Amino acid sequence: MAKMVMTVMCLVLACMVVVTPCAEAISCGQVVSGLVPCLGYLTKGGAVPPACCGGVSGLNNAAKSTSDRQTVCACLKVAYASNSGINLSYASSLPGKCGVNIPYKISPSTDCSKVQ
Repeated sequence: MAKMVMTVMCLVLACMVVVTPCAEAISCGQVVSGLVPCLGYLTKGGAVPPACCGGVSGLNNAAKSTSDRQTVCACLKVAYASNSGINLSYASSLPGKCGVNIPYKISPSTDCSKVQ
């Protein structure tokens, strides 16, 4: 678990360094960093940490355009595919548990190009 968290943090740092000049568009680095506090919930369930809901809410607020929402959707799919420990049921329920309404279902089968 610690190794996975360190890997995610290194990825986030690398993405932040690369993306900093283009800070207007949302990036997978932002998505990952916003959801790092959710990792325990996404793998084990239980109570959703307040920092997790803060990240989910922040991502939702940052994804203002259709392009941003499509990027977040695609990043979520990549994160799910690359981490077999994420429980899809927990991931799908996370926005609702945080009081956030997103315009698509969090699922590997979601067609992100159709997200508005």
